[in-house]
Amino acid sequence: MSKPTPESIDPSTVAQRAAGLVKKVRFPMLATMDGDQPRVRPVSPVRTEGFVVYVANLKSYGKTGEIEANPRVELCYVDEDHNQVRITGRAEVVHDKALLEAIWNANRLLQHYLGSVDNPELIVYKIIPLRVRFMVEWALEYHEIRVEELKS
Repeated sequence: MSKPTPESIDPSTVAQRAAGLVKKVRFPMLATMDGDQPRVRPVSPVRTEGFVVYVANLKSYGKTGEIEANPRVELCYVDEDHNQVRITGRAEVVHDKALLEAIWNANRLLQHYLGSVDNPELIVYKIIPLRVRFMVEWALEYHEIRVEELKS
């Protein structure tokens, strides 16, 4: 079997392509640390603003304690062609009531399962990107997205 030839990428399109992949993939994998043991699980973001991702959680879930002990996390988005975006960041608890209400109002699953935005089990994390990388399948090379581009 011959080795695939990776697609060449115009560097000026990397941020746009990565953002498109993040929009398209519904269930990225979230990595946290449980002491010295990595833990990975699929999550369903409740809001995305560029590369800033919001993830809802229940306070009783294991990742709550993991993020509290170590807020450094990574999200990995992989599409059907195996292209990927990795967002390395810091998770912060969202306390802004207006933002929580906006997330709540846009998410029927939260409403159905939790009943109220004031449910004490609900916790929403804002994952602030510190590093974003994009890779096309078989390229075996990540393209960095500069921090300045993350703010746009």
